[in-house]
Amino acid sequence: MKNVKIRGIGLAMMGPLLWGISGTVAQFLFEDIHVSSNWLVSVRMLVSGILLVIYGMVADRQAEMKVWHDKKDSLSLLFFSYIGMAASQYTYFMAIEAGNAATATILQFLSPAIIIIYLALWTRRFPRRIDVFSVIMALAGTVLLVTHGRLTTLTMPLGGFLWGLGAAVSATLYTLLPRKLLRKYGAIPIVGWSMLIGGISFSLYYRIWDHMPAFTWSTYGSVGFVVIFGTMFAYLFYLQSLKYIQPTTASVLGSFEPLSATTLSIVFLGVSFGLPETMGAVLILGTVAVQAWAAYTTSPTAEA
Repeated sequence: MKNVKIRGIGLAMMGPLLWGISGTVAQFLFEDIHVSSNWLVSVRMLVSGILLVIYGMVADRQAEMKVWHDKKDSLSLLFFSYIGMAASQYTYFMAIEAGNAATATILQFLSPAIIIIYLALWTRRFPRRIDVFSVIMALAGTVLLVTHGRLTTLTMPLGGFLWGLGAAVSATLYTLLPRKLLRKYGAIPIVGWSMLIGGISFSLYYRIWDHMPAFTWSTYGSVGFVVIFGTMFAYLFYLQSLKYIQPTTASVLGSFEPLSATTLSIVFLGVSFGLPETMGAVLILGTVAVQAWAAYTTSPTAEA
């Protein structure tokens, strides 16, 4: 049992770690190679979708195709592919291009606070005290992150901030929209098909063949890392971890994504991160830990 839990924790750390690294690599592609975010998002979803669907077909062809046998679920998958999957990928990479990988990843972690507000409005119930505390933490952290502690000045690019908020909203939709589909069909078919659908649509719309970057080993090696390790393997590692550990534990370990993105951005890309921004990041990421702790302590199946 202990070895199984250690394996789950390792997988749950590797997934977000690879996501964070891929965000920093994407920033390098945007700033130094001048690759378009539209092109990178299209290629990332298209290739990862193809690989994940092939993986699902090899593992269990019947399970991979099952969602297409139900008309209502097929429409739900198409809706999620555009409003959830494609939107979250696009806004996140636009936030990196307009700002940097560190702040984009941290702002994306505002999604738990957005979910709390949405559910309170939807159910017409006042949030729990711990939820109110989480929202206050997230808002205070956002203010510190974007103002560097100088409350009358926005010290990060406005575009980066707005796209970062868009990434948080998209991450919320990405979390809420596919819940029924995931319970019914599993993660591999839903993630794979939604990436493939989004990737095909983006590729055709942006005509990626007309915007191919000049070949260099560093360029296509970086693109390959974002697509294969930063997307396909990252998703597979994280999803596999849920077989061995509780989702609450996995959500806390998801903080390795902004941690790795921030560290690499500071070390390799020269991103400046002072005390106010660090405090803001801690507050935003702290909402994930607070929510996970609340779920863990109230769950009858909490891990011992």
